[in-house]
Amino acid sequence: MKGASPAARRTFRSGLFARLAYHVVRLALGAIFVYASIDKIRHPAAFAEAIANYRILPDALVNPTAVILPWLEVVIGALLMGGVWMPGAAVLATVLLTVFEGAFIFNIVRGLNVYCGCFASTGEVLHGNAWYLARDSLFLAAALYLLVTIFRSTGNDADHGAAP
Repeated sequence: MKGASPAARRTFRSGLFARLAYHVVRLALGAIFVYASIDKIRHPAAFAEAIANYRILPDALVNPTAVILPWLEVVIGALLMGGVWMPGAAVLATVLLTVFEGAFIFNIVRGLNVYCGCFASTGEVLHGNAWYLARDSLFLAAALYLLVTIFRSTGNDADHGAAP
């Protein structure tokens, strides 16, 4: 960039920062999804109990959800970390996190203080609802950032949103 104008240098730096932020968020969110799935895969019965405690799904859907959901999280996490099929991965991550956030808020409104089961299937409520809500909102914000970034760049890039 030697000899470039200050405006050109700023544009280069901001573009570099945007690409770095995109990859950091993509990798971190992917790792979170994979990490969140590990205990659920190892303890499906305990995870089924955590799901049942939300009192949202009919009993017939609790066990299939407890088995399928962690593997979906692994797939989404792997796609995000690998940078593969990013438009789909970003949509799935955003939808899943929106459902999680919605279920959690629904239980707060109903006055239930349930263990979220997010990273460990068994356990007790270690933090208040405000902590879990803030943490999950941060995850959702990260997914929305990826979604917006990918679909904003889709119209400009031949690879349809693989990276900004």
